[in-house]
Amino acid sequence: MTALRRSVGAFATAHRGVLTVVGSLGAIVVLGFVLAGRWNEFAAALTGAPLAILALAAAMQLASLLTRSESWLVCVRAAGGTVGRRRVFRAASVGYAGNVVNGQLGFAMRIAALRRSAPEDSPKAMALATTEVPILIVEGSLAALFSFTLVAPLGWPWWVPLVAFAVMLGVLFGVRAVARHRLQGWCSGLAVMREAGPRTRVIVLVTAGICFQIARNWLLLHAVGVNASVFDATAVIIAVAFLGTLPLGPTTGASATVLILGASGVGAVAAAGVLLAGTGAVAALVYASWALGDKLWVARHDIRHRMDDRRRTRSALAAVRGMPAHLAGLSVPHRRLVERAYFGGLTHLQLARLLPAPA
Repeated sequence: MTALRRSVGAFATAHRGVLTVVGSLGAIVVLGFVLAGRWNEFAAALTGAPLAILALAAAMQLASLLTRSESWLVCVRAAGGTVGRRRVFRAASVGYAGNVVNGQLGFAMRIAALRRSAPEDSPKAMALATTEVPILIVEGSLAALFSFTLVAPLGWPWWVPLVAFAVMLGVLFGVRAVARHRLQGWCSGLAVMREAGPRTRVIVLVTAGICFQIARNWLLLHAVGVNASVFDATAVIIAVAFLGTLPLGPTTGASATVLILGASGVGAVAAAGVLLAGTGAVAALVYASWALGDKLWVARHDIRHRMDDRRRTRSALAAVRGMPAHLAGLSVPHRRLVERAYFGGLTHLQLARLLPAPA
């Protein structure tokens, strides 16, 4: 059984892109079947959302990405990283752009981007990957705490949320114990769990980011005519988080909204899911565009400094190449003195043969 699980995991890792494409196409086919006969309702809901509401929803998603990036920065620095905020945010933006396609791809891109841009100032790759664990635990704990919102839509027994919360509580205490007793290797990525101050900051930031996403869900559901409550919007975000672990690609939002709120009108609910995915992608691309612009702005100063260094180097070389001629103009005693003091006794003729010829 263990060998089978490893084989399945290796296959999924090697064929992640193919699985995402297949999963996305499968979800599109299922949604198309569900929307059969409701395309007019879907189109009316999709085109009826005001642009101002869509812009506000994208801004809320961007705020959520920024708060999550800040929480990651807290975890990275607690793990011993000294990398600056701008580099962490640029790396995070790359990962969130990748999340549009696949969550695992975005995670890998985020870690690789930070290691590439700050190899000396960021934790090692395994420790850096582990810095995501405290954030995921906070998100999972909040999802378990509010999982009662899934009982009615999915027909779960009433005790499932209690079990889920107990499991997450056990995970939380287990990770804190590991963080306290194991300080080296990949466990150093859990260092934020050891101290109350950084741990509280991560909890507050992650909670704020989730609140932004719940507000965005509620806003878009009402924009397409679905009379959803805050609990409905919370259930959608939990469903999106769980379905995001599957290779569904950009169809995750629509699949989650139909799964949770399909009884409220499949056409309008599916339109809300598409708008969730669309505004999320816009926010991720805006974030990535800022990162690209910021990198080019910093590179502009680096290029200017390199050009200044080259000019100074050329000036220094020109002065060095003219040195033998200047030495030849000195009297013999003075020239011998300079040759012994600065050039180890080399004569001006020997020095001229050693220096490169003028370009």
